[in-house]
Amino acid sequence: MAKEVNSSPHVQSPLMGVQRGAPRRSPFWPILAGVIGAVFIYAGGTKAWDPIAFTRDIQNFHILPWPLGVRLAFYLPWVEILCGLALLTGYLRGGAVAILTSLTVVFIGAMIAAKVRGIDLECGCFGSATKNLPFIWHLMLDFALLAALLALWSVSPRNRARR
Repeated sequence: MAKEVNSSPHVQSPLMGVQRGAPRRSPFWPILAGVIGAVFIYAGGTKAWDPIAFTRDIQNFHILPWPLGVRLAFYLPWVEILCGLALLTGYLRGGAVAILTSLTVVFIGAMIAAKVRGIDLECGCFGSATKNLPFIWHLMLDFALLAALLALWSVSPRNRARR
């Protein structure tokens, strides 16, 4: 009798409509994470290569006292490099995105504050590679990085689980 029920054309399989295998993921997000990771590795590398110049760049903002600026100049590049590596490898990607997003927001705020106070500065973001760019280009680059980081944050597995 059970054999007749299973062979009936009206009985549906319990797996009907369920895809087998892992769901397909877009390759866009890992590529974006890799590109952003490479950008921060490069930016951190140029600062780590010459921390004295980066200290001067930090002091040009006239926000931090000298001792804190020196410490920041020696440690911040390595944070950027490690977070960039995390984005490239996918290991601790969510934490790296959170840290880099925070750093980018603080940096954008510092740049705008300096401009409002009439301080004309070169940000030192990418060493000498971007020294001659106008302020608006620096700002657009930073907002593009922020948008990419927020996009990566929005597709992180933790955020998808909260929805």
